[in-house]
Amino acid sequence: MVNDDQFERGSLPALRDAGLPIEELSSQVLVNRFPQINFDGVKWAIYEVEAGYLTARRACEAVLNGFLAEGGTYRQVLIRKPVQIRGELQGVVLSDGSRLVADIYVFACGPWLGRLFPEVVGDSIKPTRQEVFFFGTAGGDSRFSEEKLSAWIDHGDRPFYGIPNNQWRGFKLANDARGPSFDPTDGQRTPSPEGLNQARDYLSFRFPVLKNAPLLESRVCQYENTPDHHFIVDRHPNADNVWLLGGGSGHGFKHGPALGEMVADLVLHHGTPNGFFRLSRLSGSRVP
Repeated sequence: MVNDDQFERGSLPALRDAGLPIEELSSQVLVNRFPQINFDGVKWAIYEVEAGYLTARRACEAVLNGFLAEGGTYRQVLIRKPVQIRGELQGVVLSDGSRLVADIYVFACGPWLGRLFPEVVGDSIKPTRQEVFFFGTAGGDSRFSEEKLSAWIDHGDRPFYGIPNNQWRGFKLANDARGPSFDPTDGQRTPSPEGLNQARDYLSFRFPVLKNAPLLESRVCQYENTPDHHFIVDRHPNADNVWLLGGGSGHGFKHGPALGEMVADLVLHHGTPNGFFRLSRLSGSRVP
């Protein structure tokens, strides 16, 4: 669902030029096609015919298994913060006391990248607290199944998104607005009463049949945000053999295949990163 006050129709030709099969649906068509949704305030929407959603945990497991099958080695250990780097990184010390030495190092540390490289990245990546809720639907009610309802996002005043009964976990609902700052290591993962109230308020408005739906499950995740919301793909300014990747979150996961190919090409062929992804573009960057 997209309110035309928030999304310009001028973007539609670009989406079509990109090869995306899309439909522009009027409010009346929306009401007829998705009667389980209250479309008050929605004047039109974009429906992407071949769109879907990704199951992140399954996808990451598949990548790990593929990596192992190709002869890769996976170790679940901590990396101690590198000392101030000048010239080249000579190795990293792991939490089990061992030392890892390589020709090139790629650090893709999610919300922890700024902590690992405070002098270079610092608060250019800011983790925020994001709450996700799963609500139960009535037995025998198929209106909120994948067969009857697509994944959706509302770009109106309250930017919520959802997935219908994904992996039989319930009706997923989450607020896409950036939450408060969050400590990804020690932060508590219990959802807040305020977050649940906001979710229920939105649910009762946009999906009125689910107004009193039971809460089945909830999670607290985090986004890792850069000031301009774009990725970081750059060399460490003081070490030619160190690459820093960050600012992705779910957005980075969705772009994973293309981003992975781009980074692999840069690393293996000693390429120059695109200025769009350089650390130096960030006003809050701490590049010395």
